[in-house]
Amino acid sequence: MECTVRWMGKEGMSFVAETGSGHLVTMDGSQEAGGRNLAPRPMEMLLLGAGGCTAFDVVLILKRGRHGVSGCDVRLAAERAADDPKVFTRIEMHYSVRGRDLKRAAVERAVALSHEKYCSASAMLAHTAAITWTLEVLEDEPSAA
Repeated sequence: MECTVRWMGKEGMSFVAETGSGHLVTMDGSQEAGGRNLAPRPMEMLLLGAGGCTAFDVVLILKRGRHGVSGCDVRLAAERAADDPKVFTRIEMHYSVRGRDLKRAAVERAVALSHEKYCSASAMLAHTAAITWTLEVLEDEPSAA
């Protein structure tokens, strides 16, 4: 895996990254840090990457188990250390998983497997942050036919 991150120039703290798979992502700093607040901060990207990684796992595990999953949201809240490097020290993840006749035990198992075995991003962040999670399982409304 590889990427290139390029500073956009003397005015500001904007960066554009190109991933090895050919996608572009923009990052920026806060105005207090010389940025223009045009894009997510690099640390926000790290947090959203962890959310994407675990959501991917949960959906894949449920689909492979032939569970009727139709939605998966992960809301993340993080705290950072006061001193440099300002690593994440605590991350709370709240999963809202929606589907048809989803069994809570199956969803809990999928989330646990993500955290214990599959999610590379969470595994790395767990070296500095206490990661906790909560879960709600939501039933799809019956379709009007």
